Amino acid sequence: MYRHLIDLVEHLGHPRIGVVGDLMLDQYVYGDAERISPEAPIQVLKVASKVEQFGLGGAGSVANNLRTLGAEVAVFGVCGGWPAGRGEQLKGRLEQAGVDIRGIDTLGDRATTLKVRFVGRAQRHILQQVLRVDWEDTTPIPPACERRLLARIRKRLPGCGAVVISDYEKGVVTETICRETITQARKLGIPVLVDPHPSANYAKYKGATVCTPNRYETELATHIHLTDEASLNRAARRLQRGLDLAAVHITLDKEGAYLLEKGRPGQLVPARPRQVYDNAGAGDMVVAVMALVIAAGRPLPDAARLANVAGGLEVEKFGVQPVTREEMIADLLGEARRGGDKVRTAENLMLDLGRHRGLSQTVVFTNGCFDVLHAGHIAFLEAASRQGDVLVVGLNTDRSVRAIKGPGRPVCSQEERARVLAALEVVDYIALFDGETPQKLIEAIRPDVLVKGEDWRAKGVVGREFVESHGGRVVLLPLVKGISTTQLVERIRNGTAAAPSRSSPACGGRSRRKGGRP
Repeated sequence: MYRHLIDLVEHLGHPRIGVVGDLMLDQYVYGDAERISPEAPIQVLKVASKVEQFGLGGAGSVANNLRTLGAEVAVFGVCGGWPAGRGEQLKGRLEQAGVDIRGIDTLGDRATTLKVRFVGRAQRHILQQVLRVDWEDTTPIPPACERRLLARIRKRLPGCGAVVISDYEKGVVTETICRETITQARKLGIPVLVDPHPSANYAKYKGATVCTPNRYETELATHIHLTDEASLNRAARRLQRGLDLAAVHITLDKEGAYLLEKGRPGQLVPARPRQVYDNAGAGDMVVAVMALVIAAGRPLPDAARLANVAGGLEVEKFGVQPVTREEMIADLLGEARRGGDKVRTAENLMLDLGRHRGLSQTVVFTNGCFDVLHAGHIAFLEAASRQGDVLVVGLNTDRSVRAIKGPGRPVCSQEERARVLAALEVVDYIALFDGETPQKLIEAIRPDVLVKGEDWRAKGVVGREFVESHGGRVVLLPLVKGISTTQLVERIRNGTAAAPSRSSPACGGRSRRKGGRP
C-alpha cells in the first residue's frame, strides 16, 4: 500500500483547484513565560525581539497547502480594511505563494480576520500558546459583495479540477455563495469538497461531492455520539443522505478517518501513531490533499489514505506549516521499511534509492553472507548505518555462499538470513546478489559510502575504485574481536560454552543513526 501511495504522490500532476472561503492572517508572537504578574494571577510574556511571524490561515491556509503540494490555485474570498494594512498583507502573502488572487473582493469597512497567538517558552522547554487574540467580523458579507464574489467564481471556475469550500463561519461562505458555487461546479462536472464549521447550517452544503467534518463537527451535525464503527456508519449515512453527498470523510485524530462513499460500505482508514505537537492546520491539510488527489482523477480511498499521512505530518509541526510532497514520500518510504518491505528487486531498489536521493539523503552500502547473525554483525551494521541516511545490505545468495565458504554453508537459507536482517531497524534495504563479489550490485546502486570491515584493508575492497571514481568514499570499520560465524558454528558442533564477557563491542553505540554524514 505504501509504495502505491508513493507512486500516487509522484504522479499527482499540477491540477488547478479553486478555494472558496474565509481568508485569515495568522500572527505568532514568541517570548519567554517564566514569571507570574504581580498585578494579577496571569503569566507575563517577555517578547523576544524580532521573533514575530505571519502566516496564512483558514481558506488561505488551504490555498497555501495546495500550492506547496504543486497545484495551481485560484482563491475566492474577502479582505477588509482593518486592522490597517492586514488585508494587503494577506493578499501579498497569497500572491507570493503563487496563488491567483483575482477572486478576492475588498471591503474597506470590514475586518480582515487576524489571529494573534502569543507563544511562550518556560526554561527553554517546549513552546505553548499563552493567549490568542482575534480581530474579525463574522457578519455575513452584504448582497453586493456576494454578487461580485459570485461573478469572480463563475468566471474562473471553468478549468478547475476541484473546488474546496473552506467554511470558518466568518461571514464569507453564506448560503447564497455556498449553494451557487456548488450549483455552478456541478454544471461543469467539478467535484466540490466542503470543510464545514461546527456551528454552520449544514443544509447549505447540499449537493457537494465530499464533506470532511471532524469527530466533534459530525456529532454536532448528526446528534450521534461516535463510539464505534457502527455509530460512525450511522452518522456518515445521515450526512450523506441528508445532504445528497457522494461521500463523507470523517477525520478521527489518531484513529485515522472514516470514509463512506455512496453505494459502497464504509471503511475505517487507520493512521499510525504520531507525536502530536500542534493540531492547528491539520484539517486544512487534510482537505487540501483530498482535493488534490480527487482533482488528479484518483479514487477516494487513495485520497483518504494520503490525507491521513499529510494530516499526521502536520500535527508533528508547530503552527500552520504546509507539508510537501517530499515529506510525504519520505514518511511513506519509512513506513514501507517499518512494515518489513525491505528485500527489494534490483528494479524496485533503484526506484526507491532514486527517491531517497531526491530527498538529498546519503546511500550507504555494505555486503556479506550474514550467516548465523551474531553480536559482531549487529555492531558492524549499527556503525555502518551511522555513515549516512539509508543503509543497503548486499546479501550473498545460498549458491554464492557455498562457492565462498564451502559445501557446509550457509547454515541458514537466504530467505531466513534476509528475514533476520530485515528485522533490524538499522537496515533499510536488502538486495540479494549471486556473484562471488558484489561488484555488479555496487555499480548498479552507486552508493555514496561503501563500508567494509578493516580486515579487507590488505585484501582490497571490492568496488572501491568505482565508488571513489564518482565522488563516493570508502569506510573501513573495526570488527568485534574473537567472534565470527565460523567460530560460532564450531562452538555449537563441539558443545563449547561462550567465554566470559570482558569488554563491550568495538563498534557498539546507538542503535539508530540520526541521519546525515558523520
